[in-house]
This record gives sequence, structure tokens and C-alpha cells, in this order.
Amino acid sequence: MKKIIYLSLALLLCTAVFGQDNSGSKKPTIDLSGRPGDHLMMQFGFAQWTGVPDTIAMGGFSKTLNVYVMMDFPFKNNPKLSVGVGVGLGSDHIMFSKMNIGLKEGGNKLPFTNLRDTNHFKKTKLATNYVEAPIELRYTANPQTGKGLKVALGLKVGQLMNVHTRSAKLQNRNENLINDYVVKESSTRFINGTRLSGTLRVGVGRFTVFSSYQFTPVIRDGFGPAVRTLSTGIAISGL
Repeated sequence: MKKIIYLSLALLLCTAVFGQDNSGSKKPTIDLSGRPGDHLMMQFGFAQWTGVPDTIAMGGFSKTLNVYVMMDFPFKNNPKLSVGVGVGLGSDHIMFSKMNIGLKEGGNKLPFTNLRDTNHFKKTKLATNYVEAPIELRYTANPQTGKGLKVALGLKVGQLMNVHTRSAKLQNRNENLINDYVVKESSTRFINGTRLSGTLRVGVGRFTVFSSYQFTPVIRDGFGPAVRTLSTGIAISGL
């Protein structure tokens, strides 16, 4: 994991260095007076865990939703390159099929219990919510208009704020409804308090396709399987 983190940081640094103009040749001035220095970035997409053991049954549409306020700092010698930094909220909702997640259990392992042969909830999700600080190295083909190709490579650090499960519609083993009610549990004990993720965005104009991969395990070391979150979706951003 450390090698991946160091490699990502090295790529960001190298790209920034080579993005500076050291040739001494004079390039046409690009007017960025109409380009905003800050903007809102919203991301919505599909989330999944990697490294899930066969004993855990995933199901349904797992999603991610992120909202950030970003500041953009163009390079003076090459306005097509810039660094974006920001802060915001990140949320992942992972869906399970006929599973009970013992978030409130007192043991040293987060229990995932398969209930397909007995009474179970039709839908169960595990939601993790973070305050996050993303940083991106950005390339914009046309920085004056904001149109054209855009590529952003970055990292984001998150601090865990809330973890909860939500289970709905109790059924018997034959999937007949027993009771239409909702059970919620909340605890952060089993989940890592911080996370580090690598990010990539590629697109045109205000719309980009994004992908992020969590380098740190979702569950604390020794408390459960070493699963990591992989997310892919659509981002809407001013830059």
C-alpha cells in the first residue's frame, strides 16, 4: 500500500515539474480573467468493495455521492496545468443480500451473517460518511473557455464521521413479507477512522468520468476482511 501511495505522490510531483516552462521561449498569453478561482464539484456513481470473501453476499445498487468545494491554482508558466484543492463530504452506500451486519456487536470481529435460510431483511446497506480533502493535478486543453479535454489525477484524505446500517422489509426464508419496518444501527468501532484514495477524472467541458480507489482498508486491521472501495461514476464540475 505504501508503494502505491508513494508512486501516486511521485507522479503528481513529476507532472507538476515537467508542466513548468523551462525552454525560455515566449508563449502566447492566455487570459484567465474569466475563469473562476473556486467551484463546486459533485460526483455520483457506482461503488463496490474489492477483496470480498465468498461468505459475504453483496446485492443491489451500491452507490457513492461526493460534494466538494474546490479552489483552482493555475501554473503561471503553463495555464493548461493547475492544482485543485478543496474540502467536502464523501458518502458510500454498500448494499448486501440477506446479510446481517453486526455493527453493534461487542466482539473483536465485525460479523457478517448470512440469513438466506431463515428470516432476513430484504435490503441491508452499510453507509460510511467522511469529511474529505481532495487535491488534483489538472490538465485543461482550453483553459480560457473551459471546453475540450480535461484530465485530473489526484489524492483525497478522508476523516470518518458516521457509520450506520439500514435494514428494511423483514421476510421469511421464502421471501414472503413478515413486517414492513426499518432497523438502523450506528457505530464507528469497526471502521478505519481515516482513508486515503487515489482519484482520476477524464472528460469534456463540465462533465467528466471519475474513478477512485481506496488504498486503506475500509475495516480496521484485524477486525474483518481487508476490503477496499472502488468507485466509478459521473462528475459535474466547473473545472
